[in-house]
Amino acid sequence: MIEVRNLAFSYGRRQVLRDVSFVVSPGEVVSIVGANGAGKTTILRILATLAVPDSGTVMVDGQDALARPLRYRRQIGYLPERVALYEDMTVKEFLSYRAALKGEPGKRVRRRVSESAEMCQVTALLRTPIRSLSAGLRKRVALADALLLRPRVLLLDDFLTGLDHGMRETAGTVLSNAAAFSSVIVTGHEHADFARWTTRFLVLRNGVIATSLETAGIKAGNLLERLEIALQGGTQ
Repeated sequence: MIEVRNLAFSYGRRQVLRDVSFVVSPGEVVSIVGANGAGKTTILRILATLAVPDSGTVMVDGQDALARPLRYRRQIGYLPERVALYEDMTVKEFLSYRAALKGEPGKRVRRRVSESAEMCQVTALLRTPIRSLSAGLRKRVALADALLLRPRVLLLDDFLTGLDHGMRETAGTVLSNAAAFSSVIVTGHEHADFARWTTRFLVLRNGVIATSLETAGIKAGNLLERLEIALQGGTQ
């Protein structure tokens, strides 16, 4: 479980986050949505220990993650909006290198690569040079990288960008499978897709989580209408 308490963050004099709090339990897939510049990426960067908040805490299974960031990083998988892959490597070489870089013992690297490649449906591409892959397939490889160590927390920033319909369906399956061992947090503007896959929407507005909207038992049309109202600042 990941618990975020009272996060605040500023870029210079501009305060982006002022009191962000939420909890994501294992098995949940939670989507953080909001306008451009609302702070969605900033939240994920803080949770990935790549940015330091002005105040607030991040607890993973009851432990202060920000107090021991190096140890915590082994428990997370993070897919940023823009990913730099090593184009001269094959997919297998890249994933093997990344698993070793994350501290996985050598005897387990092959199994980790095989599992994550299968989950993201890139097994057939393991011997393929990354430079020859399309943007969508590269995104799948990057997702496989994020899943290598079966993380306790999976953070995916705008990860549907550049994926066609078929690849988005694959992404939905990956999210469902990842939720078996992770607390999953995603961001993006593809609300109709997320409405099918996520258990809850968190609407970020004016530096706080303004609305928490459960998806279970709500028809897609009604859910998206309620979500749009919340994004515009209306009441449910």
